Amino acid sequence: MSLTRTLKVLSKDFRLGPRSPIFLWVLFVPVLFTLILQVTFGSLFDPKPRLGIVDQGTSTITTSVQGMEGIELSLIDDADELKSKVEADDLDAGLVLQAGFDDQVRSGAQPPLEFYVGGESLASNRIILAVTTVDLIREVEGTPPPVEVAVVPLGDEGLPIAVRLVPFIMMYALVIAAVFLPAFSIADEREKGTLNALIVTPVKLSEVLTAKGILGVILALAMTVATLWLNDALGAKPLALFVVLLFGAVMCAQIGLIFGAVSKDITSVYALIKGTGILLIGPSVFYIWPDWPQWIAKIFPTYWVINPIFEVSLNNAGLADVWVELAIALGVIALLALALLQLTRRLGTQLATAT
Repeated sequence: MSLTRTLKVLSKDFRLGPRSPIFLWVLFVPVLFTLILQVTFGSLFDPKPRLGIVDQGTSTITTSVQGMEGIELSLIDDADELKSKVEADDLDAGLVLQAGFDDQVRSGAQPPLEFYVGGESLASNRIILAVTTVDLIREVEGTPPPVEVAVVPLGDEGLPIAVRLVPFIMMYALVIAAVFLPAFSIADEREKGTLNALIVTPVKLSEVLTAKGILGVILALAMTVATLWLNDALGAKPLALFVVLLFGAVMCAQIGLIFGAVSKDITSVYALIKGTGILLIGPSVFYIWPDWPQWIAKIFPTYWVINPIFEVSLNNAGLADVWVELAIALGVIALLALALLQLTRRLGTQLATAT
């Protein structure tokens, strides 16, 4: 296989790629998908902290919060209703102020303070509301805080839904760029007869497939990094992130080449991707619903690249923390390479026979 001829094919695909709707789809759909989901669930544009207060007296704390532009305040009549709203993630936190709270604080007493936070709320919002509450109490008394704020989590204490959606969005970007693009490109050229013309040229079929795989890997890396950046999930270890993303892009590109090699036309590619899509995206669903049995996700081959990306980008893990997953992913990549080699030979025979 000639590197020079492979790079020439790659250059041609880059030059002509923007003319294809699939190429443009690869570039814009993941970003659009990210914007829609993150605007919906509030991670890309963080909402104001939402505080609910049950004021059983006439506390100056309530008046002070009403004058703050950075906090969205809801006045609730009943403590049980407040807890229900916090549990339902309608509020980030809830505060119950008993009657005479301010007078007790000024007299030096330590009145009980009920402060609830929702498991789905952003950690930054919890901190803002908790610190704000302590500061306001300090203003009422005029000395260091006379009460200790006990933060009582209500509901699921896991990651916010916007964060748990990141693996799904990221895998979507990977699959579109590394699977769809090579598969559709091969099928399109086969349908148009371009691949048949290669039989009488110095360019080998393996070089064409390699070029299309490299194109898928490059675009997959670019789009996945863009997706993680939009979700503020690039992590603190760029080298580790690049390595795990490279593993994911290579595995997905291999799958895309296999799909393209076994499909006679674009319609066949659509049918194949539609029938196997769950095998590609499936593991990311288990991050959205963490209560599901997590061992099921490990059955999917793509789990072994999704999880390392998740751990490195969102949990700041290093390569030493995900080496087991990467070793398994490397084994999957090796098996896919063997399968792709056999399919390339078979496709070459079919093209030669058709010619």
